[in-house]
Amino acid sequence: IGQGLNTKVAQVAAFVLGIPLERVRIETSNTITGANSFLTANSMASELVGISVRKACTTLNERLEPVKQRLGANAKWEEVIESAFMQSISLIATDAFKTGDQQNYSIFGLSLSELELDILTGNHLIRRVDILEDAGESLSPSIDVGQVEGAFVMGLGYYLTELLLYDRQTGRILTNRSWNYHPPGAKDIPIDFRIELLQKNPNPVGFLRSKATGEPAFCLAVGVLFAMQHAIQSAREDAGLPREWVRLGAPTTPETVVLSAGSEVHQFALK
Repeated sequence: IGQGLNTKVAQVAAFVLGIPLERVRIETSNTITGANSFLTANSMASELVGISVRKACTTLNERLEPVKQRLGANAKWEEVIESAFMQSISLIATDAFKTGDQQNYSIFGLSLSELELDILTGNHLIRRVDILEDAGESLSPSIDVGQVEGAFVMGLGYYLTELLLYDRQTGRILTNRSWNYHPPGAKDIPIDFRIELLQKNPNPVGFLRSKATGEPAFCLAVGVLFAMQHAIQSAREDAGLPREWVRLGAPTTPETVVLSAGSEVHQFALK
């Protein structure tokens, strides 16, 4: 989650300037190139940076337009830049996102999760997940599919494994290392993971008609808790217990599953 920003920005610059993507190079972010840069959070980095890049590239296009008209429509990019350089036309443009450049909008998504639960240990396997997400007209579909996958798996950690425990006397966090704090690993990823972006649904107020994809799928991961609830109810029925709602929190750890499944010690006796 959060990867691919440079690729999207390069694609925006190439699109606005009308040049091949290989002609665009992204420099390292620092306080010289961006003295008052903003954070990349809340799924908005692609849009905010993309808007800023489009503004700067539009400025360059306006400066280069007289040169293009003089050289003709068949002039190569290198020829246009060389001519502009010889005329001392500034080839540097700086711009920034400002409040009001982007309107708010809603993002929609659907998910279906299939989960297999081991009642003896409380461990689980996520057999299959299907997601349909509204990304508007995606800026870069391959990257956005990866964003949806990453956000969903991040949600799996929040809802299933990442337990925070604190010392009741001092407040010191006890789950402070990988031995006792468990973010999702390679085997926590759904075995059959299917992502689809909603087609032919442009966002009228989005940047280049797109929508953010960085974190919305995080919310879809709550579906695994409902799948867990169904599995626990099935186990309780097998144990002969009456059906009642089992409260599952975030995270629902294997310990919680074992304690909620209604299993009794005598049921595990070897005969």
